[in-house]
Amino acid sequence: MAQARELRRRIRSVQSTRQITKTMEMVATSKLKRAQDRVVGARPYAQALTQVIADLYAPDRAERFPLLRQPGAAGGKIRRVAVLLCTANRGLCGAFNANLIREARRRIADLEAQGAQVDLHLVGKKGVGFFKYSKRPIASQRVDIGDRPTAEHAQELIAPLIAQFESGALDAVDVVYARFNSAIATPPTVQRVLPVEPVRRSGGQAVESGAATTARPADRPSVDRPTADRPTADYILKPSADAILEQLLPLYVRNQIYRALVETAAGFYGAQRTAMKNATDNAGDMLDLLRRTYNRARQAQITQELAEIVGGAEALNG
Repeated sequence: MAQARELRRRIRSVQSTRQITKTMEMVATSKLKRAQDRVVGARPYAQALTQVIADLYAPDRAERFPLLRQPGAAGGKIRRVAVLLCTANRGLCGAFNANLIREARRRIADLEAQGAQVDLHLVGKKGVGFFKYSKRPIASQRVDIGDRPTAEHAQELIAPLIAQFESGALDAVDVVYARFNSAIATPPTVQRVLPVEPVRRSGGQAVESGAATTARPADRPSVDRPTADRPTADYILKPSADAILEQLLPLYVRNQIYRALVETAAGFYGAQRTAMKNATDNAGDMLDLLRRTYNRARQAQITQELAEIVGGAEALNG
């Protein structure tokens, strides 16, 4: 009888857990749709901005704008790099945050192996908690952005880094985030946002020169030079190309940070939905097993009681 009571208690506990995970799966599905809409909505502006800067880019202008300065282009050594890691504030999303942290640690190790000093900037409670526990120095941290990042949040994150890069205190800025390819494919990605690097074309495909990233070459945030296979746009520039670039380059870098934030938020909800669906399915399988075990135990108990009743009756009759 004690075993049956224990099984009933476990069945009620698993049912309660399954109800929670099912609810979380539904909430994550709802929030994923809105987060995915933000990702899709951010892409046309980013593509248009990239196209305009690509058409305005010229080697002589690259020497006049600090954001286009390439510290290691002429054999120089990259001395100091800022790494911005974007994680979620919450868990229950499988290995989503762990994969991002692992990618950031790998990138930091690679940079330090090259002799660069790394400043670590964190977004999200999970990243902050891990690196505080590991006693890693943190240059800055933000845990108030949440799952609805805005352009203002991106500006607050990147503005001090742009100022340090322009002054020469920083030689590069890398961002580690979850690239949102689909709800089930959100690979951790390293992307160099500063300096803004031009690309060359090889066989019609853009190939970035010098930026270490796990992003696909065609998706990298580099300025695309006009080439023979893509006609140069005919613009009437007012006031001038230099004045336009001076305004667009900071916007371009801020937009890359904004996209990293919204794609990480969408990736989190995709990972959480998948994790909660798996948990719900596992709870259902566990319930089936517990119910079968309980039914067998109950059947054995009833059989034993019947045998005892029959035996008692036979003893009275005998």
